Amino acid sequence: MPSSLVIVESPAKARTISGYLGDDYVVESSIGHIRDLPRNAADVPAAYKGEKWARLGIDVDNDFKPLYVVSNDKKDQVKKLKQLLKDVDELYLATDEDREGEAIAWHLIEVLNPTVPVRRMVFHEITPDAIQDAIDNPRDLDRRLVDAQEARRMLDRLYGYEVSPVLWKKVMPQLSAGRVQSVATRIVVERERERMAFVSASYWDLTATFSGTVSGGSNTAHSFEATIVELDSKRVATGRDFGQNGQLSRDDVALLDAGSAQDLASDLDGKAFTVRSVESRPYRRRPAAPFMTSTFQQEAGRKLRMSSAQAMRSAQSLYEQGYITYMRTDSTTLSDTAMSAARAEIRERYGADHLPDTPRVYTKKVKNAQEAHEAIRPAGDVFKSPQDVASEVNGQDARVYELIWQRTIASQMTDATGETRQLRLAAASSRGQDVVFGASGTVIAHQGFRRVYVESQDDGDSQDENERRLPNLTEGDEATASDLSADGHETQPPSRYTEASLVKRMEELGVGRPSTYASIMGTIQNRGYVWKKGSALVPSFTAFAVISLLEQHFPGLVDYAFTARMEDDLDSIASGSRQAVPWLSNFYFGDETGPPAPNGAANGDTNGHGRDGLQQMVSERLGDIDARAVNSIPIGPDENGELIVARVGRYGPYLQRGEDNAGIPDDLAPDELTLAKAVELIEAPSGDRQLGEDPETGMLVYVKAGRFGPYVQMGEVSDDGPKPKTSSLFQNMSVETLTFEEAMKLLSLPRVIGAHPEDGEEITVLNGRYGPYLKKGNDSRSLESEEQLFTITLDQCVTILAQPKRRRGQTVKPPLKELGVDPISEKPMVVKEGRWGPYVTDGETNASLRKGDDPEEIDDVRASELLADRRARGPVKKKATKKKATKKKAAKKKTAAKKKATKKKAPAKKKAPAKKAAEPAPSEDEG
Repeated sequence: MPSSLVIVESPAKARTISGYLGDDYVVESSIGHIRDLPRNAADVPAAYKGEKWARLGIDVDNDFKPLYVVSNDKKDQVKKLKQLLKDVDELYLATDEDREGEAIAWHLIEVLNPTVPVRRMVFHEITPDAIQDAIDNPRDLDRRLVDAQEARRMLDRLYGYEVSPVLWKKVMPQLSAGRVQSVATRIVVERERERMAFVSASYWDLTATFSGTVSGGSNTAHSFEATIVELDSKRVATGRDFGQNGQLSRDDVALLDAGSAQDLASDLDGKAFTVRSVESRPYRRRPAAPFMTSTFQQEAGRKLRMSSAQAMRSAQSLYEQGYITYMRTDSTTLSDTAMSAARAEIRERYGADHLPDTPRVYTKKVKNAQEAHEAIRPAGDVFKSPQDVASEVNGQDARVYELIWQRTIASQMTDATGETRQLRLAAASSRGQDVVFGASGTVIAHQGFRRVYVESQDDGDSQDENERRLPNLTEGDEATASDLSADGHETQPPSRYTEASLVKRMEELGVGRPSTYASIMGTIQNRGYVWKKGSALVPSFTAFAVISLLEQHFPGLVDYAFTARMEDDLDSIASGSRQAVPWLSNFYFGDETGPPAPNGAANGDTNGHGRDGLQQMVSERLGDIDARAVNSIPIGPDENGELIVARVGRYGPYLQRGEDNAGIPDDLAPDELTLAKAVELIEAPSGDRQLGEDPETGMLVYVKAGRFGPYVQMGEVSDDGPKPKTSSLFQNMSVETLTFEEAMKLLSLPRVIGAHPEDGEEITVLNGRYGPYLKKGNDSRSLESEEQLFTITLDQCVTILAQPKRRRGQTVKPPLKELGVDPISEKPMVVKEGRWGPYVTDGETNASLRKGDDPEEIDDVRASELLADRRARGPVKKKATKKKATKKKAAKKKTAAKKKATKKKAPAKKKAPAKKAAEPAPSEDEG
C-alpha cells in the first residue's frame, strides 16, 4: 500500500511523475483550481444567500474576506482526493512553483484538511532526478505568494464586477472590463487610431546595376545593385522622413517625384560613376537569450505562425511529458547543468570553434520580472535531439520542441563575425547635379550561432541581412550604370499588432504576466473587442466605444503606468513588503494617505476627485457619462457639410448622417471606414420600401434587405426604445413585389393555434432561421412549407406532434474548401457550411469560423488554430433536459365496497421552488 500521496495540477503531469516514483507513492491531480470565488448567484452557498456581498464573493466591509466555493465539476475529484488521503502517511503538494501553483496548494490544504504531515515539493522540470530532488528537499508553503495571488484574484473580481455593469448601461449588454484585458484592448485601439489619422505620402527612388572592373585584379567585370542615396549633398528622402500627416518631418533631405526620378534615370543610363568612398567595418552579432514566456510566444508566432494559446498548449504538453522546463517564466537564466548540456551538444555537433571559452550568462531586462524559474529549455542534463522527440510527440509539439532546442543551443554558441563594406559611387547629371548611389554588403566569415538559429522580427524577416558580396573596388575605380529603374513608393501606416507583437508591447509596458499573456489574447478576441484579419489584430467599433468611455471617465483604470504599478504592488505583497488588505482597501475605497487610487493617472492627476476608490468612482461618475458621446466616432462632413458619425448601437455599429442610417459591414476595419466609404455606404441603394401604416398602432411598416435575408419591420430602430417587430419574408416573396397586406400577414407571426387537448399546453407556429415549425413547450416539429403557417389547424398540429421527430431532408454538400493536414490530429481538414454558418473540421473536432475569417481564403495555419482553440475549451456541453412531471388526475372516489390498496404509495416529492434567472456575471481577466 502506498504511504505518500502526491497531488499535481494535471492528469498528464500525474502520469509522467507516477512513472518516476515507486509503489510507495500514489500520484493524483487536482485538475487545476478546485475552488474559486462564486461565478454567479447559483454558486453562492445557502448560508450566504442573504448577504448583499455574496455574489461579489468578497466581504469588502470585513477586511476583504473572500468567499470560496468548490466548483461543481471538481466535487467528485475532491471526494476522490479525500478518500486517497485516508490511506497514506504523508501528503506532497507538487503544484507549480509560481503564485497560481502556491494558491492551488493552499486551497488543497484548506479543503482536504489533512491530518498527516504536509510537504511542499517544487521543481521546474519533470525528470527522474528533478522529482527525486524535490521529494528529498521539500519546503514550507509560501503564504506570501498565496497572499499575492489572492490579492490579484480579488482585484480582478472588484474591477470586473464594478466596471462591467457600467459598460452594460452605457454601451451594450454582456460586455466586460478587466484589469489587463482592457489595457490590452486600449493598445490595439490606439494603434488603429494612428492608422486612421495616417496620411499617405509618395516618394520616388532610383536603382541601378553597376558593372566595374577591380583595379590590379584579373580585369574581370563584377555587377552589383545600388540605390540613389544623395542628390546635391542632400540625402534622398525615404519613408522614414515623413510624419503621420504625410508631410516631410525634416527639410535637409531631397524629395524625388515621378518626373525628376524618371528624368534622372534616362540621364544617367550608361554613365560612368566613380567610387567616391569605401568603408569597411567589422560585423558581429550575438545570439539571442534563451526563451522566457513572452519571447517564446513571439517567436512561435513569427516562425511557426502559432497563436499565443497554441504555443502555450504545446509547451504545456511538452513540460508535462518531461521534454522541457516550466514554460511560464520571465527569466533568461540557465542552470549550470543546462549550460553544460548545451556546451556538450555544441562541441559534439558543431565543433570546438563554435564554443565560447566560457558559458554565456544572460540577465533579464524585463520590467516587473518576478518569476524564480529558469528560462524555457530542454529538460534534463542531456538534451534530447529534436529528431528523437519528433518520433514521440505530435507534429505541432515537435516543431515547438525544435524551436526551444535551437534557441537554447544557439544561446551558448559563438558570435557570428565577418565584415560589412559600404560603397559610394558618384557622377554628375547633365544638369550638373551631384548624384550619389550607395550599396552595402556583408560577408560572414564565421557563422557561429547562425548555424542553428536566427531570431526573427515582427515582420517575419531575419534581423541580420543575408550575405551579399560586393566587388573589391577601391576609391577612384569606375563602374558603369545600367538598367536604371525609377520606382514610386507610398508611405505605410503603422502595422497592426499581431499576437506576438502585442505580447512584446505588453511586456515592455509591464502589463500582465507570463501566465496571463495567452489567455488575454483569447479573452479580447472572445469578447468581441478584437478580431483577426490574417494574423493582424483589428479592434471592433465596440472596442472603440469601451475604450473611449474608460479613457474619459476612468482614465486610471486603463493607464499603462498605473496598471504596471499594480503589478509592482503585487510583487511587493509576494515579497512581504506590503500587506494585501490595506492595498485592496485603498484601491476599492480610496485613501488620502495611501498609494494612488485608480482614478489618478501616472502623472498624479486626480481629475478633481481626490483619491477616490473604485467604488466611489463608479457610483459618482455613472451619471456623468454621455452614452451617445462615448458610442460615437466622427468620420467627417460630406460635401454638403453634413456630419457623418459611426455609432455603436444595441444591435451593432452603424453610420448616421442626419436622418439617414446604414449598417457597417462586419468585416470592415475601422481604418478602412474613410469618409468616401461612409458616404458610399449611406448612399447605397438599400431596396428598403415603406409599405404603409399599421392601423392599430400608427407605426410605419417597411420591407428591408438585411444581413440574413429580406424582412418586414414595424416601427423604427432607436438606441433607447423597444426593438421593432420583424418577420422574415418567405422564400417565394421578394422585396420589390411584397404588398402591405402580405407584410401585415407576416407580422402576425408567431401564430397561436390553440391548446393541446391532452394537457392544455399552447401550440404555436413560427418561421425560424431554418424554416417553418410548430412548438409546444420544449417540443417542436418542422413544417413542410411556409404557407402552412397560416393554414394549419389544431388537429393537424396534434397529429404532427404525435409523430416521432425527424430531421429535415438534407443533401450531402461538398466542402467549401479542402485544406491540409491538422498537425495535432494528423487528419485532413475541410471547411463546410453548417446550420450556424461555415466551420472547419478534421472529422473529430468542429470549430466555427470567426469574424474576419473568409471560408475561401482561410489557410491551414488559421484552420488548425481554430481547431486547437475548440479542443482547449473542451467538448460542447449539452444542456440537461428535465422531464416534466405530468400531473396525475385525481381518482374518483369509489364506493365503500372497493378494497383498500395492499401496497402503500411512496410520498410525493415536494416540487422545488422555481429558480430566479441569474443575471449574467461580468467577466474578469483570466489567469
